[in-house]
Amino acid sequence: MKSFTIIFMSLLLLSAGMNAQDLSGKWTLRDCLNYALEHNIQVKKSKVSHLSGIEDTKQAKAQMFPSLSASVTQGYVNYPSSDAVSNNSYTGNYSVNANWTLFDGGRRTNAVKQQKIQNEVDELTIEQSEDDIQISLVQTYMQVLYAMEAIRINENTVEVSKAQRDRAEELLKAGSISRVDFAQLESQYSTDKYQLVVAQTNLDNYKLQLKQLLELDINADIELAAPEITDKEVMFPLPEKQTIYNTSLAVMPEIKSSQFAIDIAELEKKKARAGYLPSLSMNAGIGTGHLSGTDYAFGSQIWNKFNESVGLTLSIPIFSNRENKTAYNKAKLAITSSQLELLNTQKELLKTVEGIYLDATSAQNQYTSASERLRYVSESYKLTEEQFFLGMKNTVELLTEKNNYLTAQQEVLQSKYMAVMSIQLLNIYQKKPVDDSY
Repeated sequence: MKSFTIIFMSLLLLSAGMNAQDLSGKWTLRDCLNYALEHNIQVKKSKVSHLSGIEDTKQAKAQMFPSLSASVTQGYVNYPSSDAVSNNSYTGNYSVNANWTLFDGGRRTNAVKQQKIQNEVDELTIEQSEDDIQISLVQTYMQVLYAMEAIRINENTVEVSKAQRDRAEELLKAGSISRVDFAQLESQYSTDKYQLVVAQTNLDNYKLQLKQLLELDINADIELAAPEITDKEVMFPLPEKQTIYNTSLAVMPEIKSSQFAIDIAELEKKKARAGYLPSLSMNAGIGTGHLSGTDYAFGSQIWNKFNESVGLTLSIPIFSNRENKTAYNKAKLAITSSQLELLNTQKELLKTVEGIYLDATSAQNQYTSASERLRYVSESYKLTEEQFFLGMKNTVELLTEKNNYLTAQQEVLQSKYMAVMSIQLLNIYQKKPVDDSY
């Protein structure tokens, strides 16, 4: 026992060391998904519910077998009358009884079938919880990557603004530009620094959301691998929308759960119909007892009162205050409700897949046009900047081109990560593995 405890503690320490090492490195998307599936509380609760359902199935199966019980009763009676032969009397009764339901219209058999299906539903609930955490993680992970790249853009913008401000200050001293032009550039420099602070705050918020999804400790820090996303990954060709939807219908756990719900409701109707049928049970038992104050000894009484019994009980429902009919009608309504729920789940899945597909295709188209626009705006901005310092353009024109350049960068960045995120979400809805390159 002592050696087992030492081994167990060593494994715990090793596990803690491995976790600490994992937390200190840079996380990929696959790292986040693996960690979350292992540590997420909702996923763990779903697994516990599944185990509880397995116990219910074992209990339902056990109802098919006889039950056995034993009882021991000891009693004491006081007779206060002075005419009584004995003022005290002691009694004892001992029995063992068995009961077995031979026929109940298939109620127990259908209950076992129901519970087995429910176990499958519980497994699908685990899968659905895992899908939910994967979807949330993909969205948040991409938002963190987007915020990280947005910071780099804002940092470059601040550096350029500072260089422009410094150069304008030299031109102001030389009398080449007015103080108004210099003030506008200085104001723009302050604005760009503020936007950098905003971008850093956004990154902190997204990283906090990611930490919460991963169930990390409050003092834990997380750094992402920040891979380089290529145009090929952004413009990854998508299957037809109908193909994606058909695949989702076949593999998504919420659809299977809704289909199983119909099967459970059908079995409930059969159980309700069994209420109209007779039930037959068999019982058997042995017993004995004793009573003080008699002429017989204890051993003789135990033998003399020893008895064996066996019997059959047939219960025939005649009038049940509409209980059986109500149960049967409600079971039929439950079937209709389950069928409608399946239809609703299919519609919701279609809405989700269509929405993500539209996001993906729109983001890819926007990325193409935004990238092209960025090339033109970048060239225009460079030329305007050169002309400004040559005195051929004013400050308003320079800042306008600069803001256009920043906006174009943001548009490319936003469409890029929207496309990649949507593609990964479509993979989840098709049960395809998430790209390990992120």
